[in-house]
Amino acid sequence: MDFEKFILAAEEAKKIAFSFSDPIIIHHYDADGLSSGAIVKKAFMLANLKHRTLGIKKLDDAAIEKLRNEKEIIFVDLGNNERVSELKDVLIIDHHQSKTTGKPQINPLMYGIDGGSELSSSGTAYFVFGNDIDLGLVGALGDMQYPLQGANKIMCEQGIAKGEIKKSTDLRFYGRHSRSLVQFLAYSDEPFIPEISYNEEHAQKLLEDLGINLKTTESWRVYNDLNLEERKKLISAIAEILSQNKKKYKLIGDVYDLPKRSLKFCDAHEFSTVLNACGRHGKSELGIAVCLGDETVYLEALDFLAIHKRMIRDGIAFAKKSIIDLGVFSFLDARGIIDEGIVGIVCGMVLQNGIKPIVGIANGETGDIKVSTRTYKKTGINLGILVSEASEKIGGIGGGHAVAAGASIPKNKLNEFLCAVKENIEKQIN
Repeated sequence: MDFEKFILAAEEAKKIAFSFSDPIIIHHYDADGLSSGAIVKKAFMLANLKHRTLGIKKLDDAAIEKLRNEKEIIFVDLGNNERVSELKDVLIIDHHQSKTTGKPQINPLMYGIDGGSELSSSGTAYFVFGNDIDLGLVGALGDMQYPLQGANKIMCEQGIAKGEIKKSTDLRFYGRHSRSLVQFLAYSDEPFIPEISYNEEHAQKLLEDLGINLKTTESWRVYNDLNLEERKKLISAIAEILSQNKKKYKLIGDVYDLPKRSLKFCDAHEFSTVLNACGRHGKSELGIAVCLGDETVYLEALDFLAIHKRMIRDGIAFAKKSIIDLGVFSFLDARGIIDEGIVGIVCGMVLQNGIKPIVGIANGETGDIKVSTRTYKKTGINLGILVSEASEKIGGIGGGHAVAAGASIPKNKLNEFLCAVKENIEKQIN
């Protein structure tokens, strides 16, 4: 990792960005794309410079054509399309495996920093502009870059020093600050707790049996209200239940709070999930507003979160009974069942059941097929290269990271694509 050269390149990228008179900031629609897009937008706001923002799902040929008349563009968490070279003044802030465009780009991969595990686009945007370091962490967690390592760890340490990030070791369940104790347990599905998850009555009984008071005279207690002894009791009880399944679960780990954020968004993992919910359901502008601290949109964002989590639960239930084995990879045909915005999330969650790469497909919004792939780093398979090559063979577009990549392909070319994927995996394995 040549971090010093990366920082020098980040400074140069900032100069280029601020030399633009009225750029359009084009960012991806997931948690990392929204976090990094918000960091860039906030930097322009702080500098009192004109700009516009737009969230998109993919940078395909149609998107390139729509942007052809733009004089100045800043791509954030995007840029992997050779046709970017056809556009006018462009700056790329990205962390994906990229193709040559001839345009200025700041990308950690160019400096020996793994963009799939050591720094996301939001972290890259933070090192370019220096503001909203907490959003840099949120984007990293949203891109599954956990535990933190490399440049992410450096960023986190800087955030702690600035008082914008607080790190502790605790139970990793969702809702430490925001859910009542009963809901905290009953609606935990990572991991699923037999007899407790989705059963408020059983969750309440467990807490009462442990002698944990559920409320004060004024309000229902949340996990963060528990003292150390109460937390130990609860964690031990959950561990005992899970041990009966003979599976290993990591209940305890690093958790991150964001002191300058609203109580509803002060848990970094929870914040990233809210942003994913907004972006993947067509509400990128809502996610940006949440990042910028607009409290008037918080309730709407939380409504989309509830929808998002329900769709993921339903998607996982479908995937577990529908995955088929195609030899060197597993395949999930979720067309008409799972939304294209979350099929990748579902694939990542069911991947835990095996070591083979998984290829999932869903209906794309423009009549094509949306492909999402996931694998483990230990397989040695580079999905970003694999998917890019396989999709280009059949007139599609794709790319991403070594362990997570996606593509859009013509709907009549699925079999050819799957054959190309199989061939490429076999080549990489050999």
